[in-house]
Amino acid sequence: MAELQIDSTLGALRLHKFVVEGSCLGQVAYQQFEADPSLPGVILYEGKILIGMISRRRFLEAMSRAYGRELFLRRSLAMLHNFVGSELLQLSADSAITAAALQAVARPPEWLYEPIVVALGDSHALLDMQDLLQAQAIIYQLTAELLRKKTRAEMMQTEKMASLGKMMAGVAHEIRNPVNFIWGNLKYIAEYSADLATLIQAHEAELASPSPKLQQLKKKIDVAFVLKDLPNVIQSIETGTDRLRNLVTSLRIFSRMDEVQRDLADLHQSLDSTLLILGNRLKEGVVVEKQYGDLPAVDCYSGQMGQVFMNLISNAIDALMEHLETLPPAPEQFRNGGEDSFAAWEPCIWLITGVRQQLPEDALDPSSHLGPWATVRIVDNGPGIPLEIQRRIFDDFFTTKPAGQGTGLGLPITRQIVMEKHGGQMILRSPCFSATETTPPYGTEFEILLPLVEDGEADLANTKAAVGRTDTVESDRTSRDRVLTY
Repeated sequence: MAELQIDSTLGALRLHKFVVEGSCLGQVAYQQFEADPSLPGVILYEGKILIGMISRRRFLEAMSRAYGRELFLRRSLAMLHNFVGSELLQLSADSAITAAALQAVARPPEWLYEPIVVALGDSHALLDMQDLLQAQAIIYQLTAELLRKKTRAEMMQTEKMASLGKMMAGVAHEIRNPVNFIWGNLKYIAEYSADLATLIQAHEAELASPSPKLQQLKKKIDVAFVLKDLPNVIQSIETGTDRLRNLVTSLRIFSRMDEVQRDLADLHQSLDSTLLILGNRLKEGVVVEKQYGDLPAVDCYSGQMGQVFMNLISNAIDALMEHLETLPPAPEQFRNGGEDSFAAWEPCIWLITGVRQQLPEDALDPSSHLGPWATVRIVDNGPGIPLEIQRRIFDDFFTTKPAGQGTGLGLPITRQIVMEKHGGQMILRSPCFSATETTPPYGTEFEILLPLVEDGEADLANTKAAVGRTDTVESDRTSRDRVLTY
């Protein structure tokens, strides 16, 4: 018997092939049962057609009857089969062990321990019921162990995310105070600098003949350049400080991993925060195009949705960077054709949002929610996901990454957050770009759909007031933004 797995089939178990013609005498079966104590029964054929099976137990019961040996050993097994009767349970060798065991134990009590006939193409074999039950017990043990590992891994993941959230919250708090101090004083620095520049210029205008020492000092300092460049310096400090403030906001969003209550959240801000945190990875050569539609606030766990976006965008970056050298070259007519023309021919991720009034046709899970859905589509132009991997991509612990680089829990947890904790839908489409004359189908798309609450169609300004946020939200969400660096 082969080493069993959770999805093992009957073909992996010990099968007995004792097949005879129904016209054979009972003496033939008796001798075989004597020679092989493990043999569970005999299969009867008429030509190439299966006519039945006699189990060892019923054969020996018949032999133990008065005059049983005289009656049955010298007569055909077909006659004995008609005498003892049998309820034949026939299954394919490809049948899962667990499903086969359920069918076997559902038989009437008098047939419960009869062997099972297993179809092996054009032939048949017998499976002892005891072997099947032992195999089922082993698979239950394997399943229990897998569940323990899954629970332990999910607990570790939850603890890691909670610890990460606390760390982010602490870092954000420590950064926020000095950053706000700098930001608050930049206004005064700009005003004071402008006043000093005005004073210096007025002083020079009234000073007719400066001393040689003063002239030498002016030349050394290069007053004209300083006055011209000082506003640029202050502007760059302001830009850097604003970037730090946005990073602090992103860290605050991601620090809410263990939140216990839903709240209205702006998914665009969550996506932008994810991109900000992934900024260093995007600098490796991946372009992000944001196509944000009119998306109302969504009732959700914003920290957990940030984890969803982080997992999916990180996976897209991994796929693109892994195949960076094998992406199809831009056709001649697309070169120098503008941003919209070359995006499909370089490593690119599209973030597309909007509202669907109903679920798309390829949604796998029907839902009781009949209202509109918020949709977030994360699309990349990588090579796509092979069909055999798509079948297992949401299985716990399944990963195609090298050891130490992937746990196999990212996508299962992502789907759990979307579908179980938010009542949403998660759809995988790969490939998502059609074939052309020079390229086969390629690309991968994950679409996240979250149900919108009745009052969720309020505009973003009202949402900000309801949620009490003080951070800035873009007012025009229908624009197309191209993110190159952060």
